Amino acid sequence: MSSAPARAGGRLLLGFLWLLQKLPLAWQAAAGRGLGALLWRVAGSRRRVALRNLQLCLPEMAPPERERMARACFNWFGRSVLERGLLWYAPAERLRGLIHVEGDVGFADRHDGPVMWLVPHFVGLDIAGAATQLHVKRRVASIYQAQTNAVLDEAVRKGRLRHGNADIFSRGETAKPLMRAVRQGAVFFNLPDMDFGERDAAFVPFFGVPAATLLAPSRMARALGMKVQPVLTELLPGGQGWRVRFMPPWDDFPTDDPLADTARMNQWIEAQVRALPEQYLWVHKRFKTRPAGEPPVY
Repeated sequence: MSSAPARAGGRLLLGFLWLLQKLPLAWQAAAGRGLGALLWRVAGSRRRVALRNLQLCLPEMAPPERERMARACFNWFGRSVLERGLLWYAPAERLRGLIHVEGDVGFADRHDGPVMWLVPHFVGLDIAGAATQLHVKRRVASIYQAQTNAVLDEAVRKGRLRHGNADIFSRGETAKPLMRAVRQGAVFFNLPDMDFGERDAAFVPFFGVPAATLLAPSRMARALGMKVQPVLTELLPGGQGWRVRFMPPWDDFPTDDPLADTARMNQWIEAQVRALPEQYLWVHKRFKTRPAGEPPVY
């Protein structure tokens, strides 16, 4: 349980986000870039994580170029933090005008069977969550990481559930409620590219580095007969809004080889990151878990 000062700080932050979302998006974007520049200076541990990730994943880059990219990533991340006020509080019609949806957004509604959206960790991840609820009739089910600050945790839950057709389950729960929701027709909004340790995972290359990667996307898709459709998010410059792309569903996924499926998934995510590297969540310790005998990288 968070302390009273932490709860008060959470309420102050939420009040600020509520006020900020009333401004034009271009103004919010500028404020977000300012927040990103501030975080670059004060969040030393995350700055070092981002630089280390870039060193591991893009070793061909010269150090000054990696620093430039890391700074840009912090700027985009700062935007994503402040623009959550829009996602949580702005009228749905305003969000519809800001979210530019591309691709086959109607696939899940047309498909007569379970569907999994595969959504990599770009900084605009929460925008995809809003887009799926605003443009898809089927219910959405996802997993979230509970926040240590009780006020912020409640705000995250309310913000992600505000459109009335979603369910989110804590990562600390068993998979049973999620599986039940999928069997009842919900689309699984799956975040596949984080390090959750060795349990139910394998060390699969990501940018050539062994990364603990959950085998669940392949196993779950095979067990439930799911079609897998990738979804990508992008923050657009200034006040132009956000882009959410619903990619063509994969025809040859899953197979009967979860390890090969997971390697293919990581290769696909890697290709998307190379296309938009400045908006990937480099601040996450993607390589925190190491194979036996290997030293830590952070």
